[in-house]
Formats: sequence, C-alpha cells, structure tokens
Amino acid sequence: MKIFNPYLIVLFFFTASIFAKDSFIPLFDGKTLNGWSPVPGGRWEVKNGAILGTNPKSENRHGILLSERQYSDIIVQVKFRVHQGDSGFYFRAQKVTSAVGVNGFQVEVDSSQETGGLYEIGGRKWVNKPDAQAIEKRKYQKGEWTELELKAIVRSMIIRINRLICSELKNDPGRTTGFSTFNCIVNKR
Repeated sequence: MKIFNPYLIVLFFFTASIFAKDSFIPLFDGKTLNGWSPVPGGRWEVKNGAILGTNPKSENRHGILLSERQYSDIIVQVKFRVHQGDSGFYFRAQKVTSAVGVNGFQVEVDSSQETGGLYEIGGRKWVNKPDAQAIEKRKYQKGEWTELELKAIVRSMIIRINRLICSELKNDPGRTTGFSTFNCIVNKR
C-alpha cells in the first residue's frame, strides 16, 4: 500500500466481538461500516476486510468513527496497523462538542511506544502509560499488524498488546458505559 505523507492511515481488523449481557455481538462485519457513524474530521472506509481511517494534516478535528450503540462491559480483540500519526480505540465514550468529538477512555494506538497505554480524554488524561518493561516485551512495531485486546468489566480494565499486559486498572472510579470509537488524527508533534 502506498503511504501518502499528509494522511494518517490506520487499519483495524476485528477478530472478536463486544460482550453484552452474556452474549457476543459482532462489532464489525468485515464488509461495511454498518453500526458505525463517522463524526466530521476523518475519512473512514472498508478496504480488504479492514476499517481504514485517514485524516489530512490540515484537519484540526480528530477523525472519529463512533459505534451506534453504547456498551458497558466489553471484551474487544482487534488487529491494527498504524503507518503514521496518532490514533486510538475509545470506549465508554460520550459525544461532546470539541475538536475530538468525544470524552472517554482511549487505548492509545499510534506510531509511538505509548501504544497500549490508557488515556482519558476530557478527564484525567494519562491514566496508565506502558512502562519500559512492557514496551520491551510486547514487540510493537509501527506499520506491522498488531494484536490489541481490551477487557473492561465493571470497574476493571486490562489492555494487552501482542498478548502482553500493557495497562491494568482495578476498581477504577471512571465511566462504566458509553460508545466505542475509532480515532485517527495526524501526529502534529
């Protein structure tokens, strides 16, 4: 795939589902964006069975792809690949009027080694950054397909990158329900 410099390109491929009331509900059908709504600021499409998000550098808004349903307890397994820029998988998010478009938890997914960290936009900011040991063990490489697993059950959260725990919270006082979203913004660091 040719990479165009002014865009962030993120590919997400779902391998599992969201958990709700003792049953699994598919979040992505591999063919369409049914069940998802874009928030202005990015471009989203399905390409080769994956969700592709792009966002030009000139765009100040974050590109958000928002689930049409809200979820509480979730288990999500995703394969993603980031070529450049900054992205994330938001969960337990609420819509707001801002450049981002939502407030909530975000599993950091970007071209840096912060991938797998937990950030709360519109709240505490960094809740948990991966430590040096987690960064070394998880073998994350930008541009390569990477496994992400998120479990958010009641007030406990575990985030794994390539099957290794990068972030974990127990008895967290934060949000317990909300939308799930993809985010793509151009890295303006």
